[in-house]
Amino acid sequence: MNDDKARKKEIVKDLLKEDLKTDDEEELIEMLIDEPLAIDIDKLEDEKRTFGDKLADVVAATVGSWPFIIVFVLFLFFWMFLNEYLKGFDPFPFILLNLVLSCIAALQAPIIMMSQNREAKKDSMRSKNDYRIDLKSELILEVLHEQMMQITKIEQKILRILEENNINLQDIDKK
Repeated sequence: MNDDKARKKEIVKDLLKEDLKTDDEEELIEMLIDEPLAIDIDKLEDEKRTFGDKLADVVAATVGSWPFIIVFVLFLFFWMFLNEYLKGFDPFPFILLNLVLSCIAALQAPIIMMSQNREAKKDSMRSKNDYRIDLKSELILEVLHEQMMQITKIEQKILRILEENNINLQDIDKK
């Protein structure tokens, strides 16, 4: 039983990343059992998004889609056709096109990384939330298990007392 309490204390320490006093342990376990821990991470993060965050998400979603890739490839072929066969403003080796593509790539990469970093942060928050919920479930199950064990012991005592007094359970059911 002492090992169980020590284990619970370690679990709660891990959860909260702080040292606990023995007096606070029971109160904290009760708090974890009684209070809901589940949070909607997406809703919480969406409320904090700035205009730049929203723009980065839109850019990342757009650039990472098949329609964008198809349109961009068509644009490249159009540019090359226009400048090679119609003698446009950027003859082969398409130096202006290379400059434009380099600038687009230079801007796209950090914007996409901003969106990816925020998604990674949300994933981390989801993971921590899942861990807390799992911990709460484990603590509740341990409490229920202890209560079931107490009920079983009491039941066994009652049965032993009934047997010692020669009382048949079927007689009790009939009354």
